[in-house]
Amino acid sequence: MLSGAALALLRDVYGRPDLFAGKPRVNRRIVKWGEQEPAVLPHDAVIVSGADLQRELARDARTVPPAGACNLTIFAASPIPDENQLVFGDRTGNAARVTLHSDAAAEECRMEALTAGWLFLVPEGAEKGWLLGIGAPLAELLAESRLIAPVLTLEDGAAHPFATAPRLSMPLAGEDWLACGTPALRFDPICGDGTAQAVREAVLASAVVGGIAAGGERTALLVHYRSMLVAAMRRHLDLCARFYAAGGQGEWWRAQTAALVQGYEACTAILARMPEPRFVLRGLALERRSAAA
Repeated sequence: MLSGAALALLRDVYGRPDLFAGKPRVNRRIVKWGEQEPAVLPHDAVIVSGADLQRELARDARTVPPAGACNLTIFAASPIPDENQLVFGDRTGNAARVTLHSDAAAEECRMEALTAGWLFLVPEGAEKGWLLGIGAPLAELLAESRLIAPVLTLEDGAAHPFATAPRLSMPLAGEDWLACGTPALRFDPICGDGTAQAVREAVLASAVVGGIAAGGERTALLVHYRSMLVAAMRRHLDLCARFYAAGGQGEWWRAQTAALVQGYEACTAILARMPEPRFVLRGLALERRSAAA
């Protein structure tokens, strides 16, 4: 599920205002969170698969002649040099294909907090969808569900497990390399901002490479890159901590919130040891703050 904001970013960066225009849309979400009654809220997202993203964005791949020499390797796949991953939490997700019973469910996503986890229902057309369960096994979560269980049937086949805890790789860059995308950091995949974050990282990495190739100060540009990625993770952990703090008061919910808060504090400590950002992104290029002011 690609949020409206993420889709707008992709369309802007790639210059394609019609990108994914024909994909199914999710117009509302129904949320049962914490002790609150279910709430119906507006939503803005399109449903696309990973294959859709790779196919459509690969169409726009192009080589840009370098402005000058830049001996720098970008790692867009693991492993990266001296990799040490910081993982913020310990929770597993499971995904399963489902058949939808409600016509309305085809245009809405549903979220339901339960005792030891939560469910997220994502439609995929008129009759099919994906059910994501975070925390306890799907069967245990569905047995307690009152909002989501009545509108679906699990299809035959095993659930697909996936990691959901955010993680940050350190270091993010060296003198002659930088990490970008999943090797650099991973957001909680349920947040819906992972694709947009990968695009933002790619834009920043491109600006760093361009700045170095144009004769900019390599060390300062790489430090800026590292600090921006750590700051992005800190913002993400703050949002996640608020999300889980409101989901429930049980042991599982408290443990997830505590891990996210500890991660936020760890990122704050890393940023405290780094200099203030010296650059600002203007379009697809970095400028020194003094020059940009």
